[in-house]
This record gives sequence, structure tokens and C-alpha cells, in this order.
Amino acid sequence: MSQFNILFTSVGRRVQLINHFKRTLNELGVEGKIITTDFKNSAPASYMSDTHIVVPKISDSNYIEALKNICQKYNITLLIPLIDTELTQLSFHKEEFEEIGVTCLVSSCEVNDICFDKRNTYHFFKNTGFQTPDIFDVNILMNSQQFNFPYIIKPVNGSSSEGVNKINNINELLFFINYTPDAMLQNFVVGDEYTVDVLVDFSGNIRSVVPRLRIETRAGEVSKGLTVKNKLLIEASKKVVEALPGALGCITLQCFITNDGEITFIEINPRFGGGVPLSFEAGADFPKYIIQWMNGEETHNRIDDWMDGLAMLRYDEAIFIEKGSELWL
Repeated sequence: MSQFNILFTSVGRRVQLINHFKRTLNELGVEGKIITTDFKNSAPASYMSDTHIVVPKISDSNYIEALKNICQKYNITLLIPLIDTELTQLSFHKEEFEEIGVTCLVSSCEVNDICFDKRNTYHFFKNTGFQTPDIFDVNILMNSQQFNFPYIIKPVNGSSSEGVNKINNINELLFFINYTPDAMLQNFVVGDEYTVDVLVDFSGNIRSVVPRLRIETRAGEVSKGLTVKNKLLIEASKKVVEALPGALGCITLQCFITNDGEITFIEINPRFGGGVPLSFEAGADFPKYIIQWMNGEETHNRIDDWMDGLAMLRYDEAIFIEKGSELWL
């Protein structure tokens, strides 16, 4: 492949991810550029790319056409979306991008339908035999008055833990049921929380599974994490993703190991999660594998071919832009 240009959409704060892909291209000796998009210039990760382009919001009817124009102008090989709200759109338009020579690292429409609506996710787990917290009908619960606090309430189409709240009593339930749009109420799970990064190749094979203990989180993203080589969790996560009809790329699972040792899955995000750089640094180099596969090279990594017990402690950095700069606010 003469040039391997990658387009990251809705790039936001994903500085580590962009830098890792840039470094990987260089280490592999692959000539290529990193192009990013967002609906504003102030996305921090945009300053890490070779070119940043401001695009319409995802809800805009011209959004997909804008991305296709960028792909053609910059000779894009691989398109990687980074937020949930555009995954479904791109899954519907994958063939249109393929016609102009662009591979979208996006799972099937069916997978995105399962993952984006938390009720569908619940039914997927139940129907495929995986443990997941029960869902409660608030009206039935209120009529019966048979409460078992605490609960978790969240919007069915939420992202990045927005709108997720713990419900400790009847007063909080009454408040948050009206405060949370299209709310879903579930059991509150007690135990150690994990994110599991699962990599699926272009033939649908699972090539890597990395559980990460969520030690501390901030705004829905892990700020302190630890890789844990738990064989039962690796095998269970592999089975979850194998049950998804058309998974591709990085599939991020959220789950708990409860105090009695039971694995309880709560969520699936079919994209790179915010804490995935920990998996990369542990040796599960998803960007390297993806680029090699697309260049016709085989990799021989094992599913658990990564470092156990690697910790990540995240902190903020600042980017400073002088007035008059091309990407100034």
C-alpha cells in the first residue's frame, strides 16, 4: 500500500490514541497521515493530527457526505469513529465508503443496534445466557412499593456515563425518573468493575482480550486502571463478542466481578474506549495489528499476549495555541 492515511472522526480528547497510531505508522515504516474531524476547533486531539477539519454535527443531514468528501480529498484508507452516536450512521453507510476505497472500522448495523440501546443490550445478554442486572418497570415498582435499594438509573441511549446515577431511596427515585430522559432502572451491582478490550479482525476472529480493572474513574473514563489476566473473564468476554452478529475492531465490554465471584456484564461499546491505551502499552497493540492486517500481513499474537499487572495513572495536560494560529478557537 503506497500510503496509509487514517481519518479519526469526533476526535475530542483522544490524544493518546492519535499519538499511538502516529507512532505505529512510523515504527512499521508505513507512509501515512492522520486526519481528524470534530464539529469544533477546540478538540484537544485535533492538534496531534497532520490535518484537522471542522465538520457538521453528527445529527446534520450533510454529515456523512462531508466525511466522504474528506476521504476522497485526503485519500483515506481507514476511517475510525470514536463516539457512540455516529456508529449506527456509519454502519448503514459502510458500503458507500468501501466504494471509494475506504474501510470503516465499524461493526454491523445489528451490533450497533444491540449496543446503543441499553434495553437491547440487556435482552442480548439475557438471550445469550450471560449474567446482567435486571430491569425494573418503574410504574410497577411504584405500585408494588417493594423496593430493594440501591438501584442504578441511566438513559437507554446514554454515553460516557452521562445521566447515570445511583438511587438510594424513594425521594431520589422520584427525582431522577423525571430528570433522566428515557430512563432505565436496574439493580445496583456490587463488586470490582472491569473494562475489557476485545479486538476482532476483518474475518470476525477474536485476536486479543484484555481485562482492565477500573480503580478510579472521572467523567465516565478510567483515570486509574490495571491489566488483570483473569482467565475466566477473558473466556467469558470472548464468548460475549462471539455472540455479536458482525463485530469488528475494538469492542469494549463493561462488567463486574461480584463479591461471590460471578461475572455480570452491563454494557457493550463497539469502539475504542477512553482507557484503551493501557491495553496498547501492556502489549496488546491493536493499532499495529489493524494496520498490518490491512497491509496483508499476518500477526501471530495470542489472545492473552500482553503484560499482566500494568497500571495506568492518567493526568491532564494542556495545549496552548497562539491567537492567529490556523486552529485557533
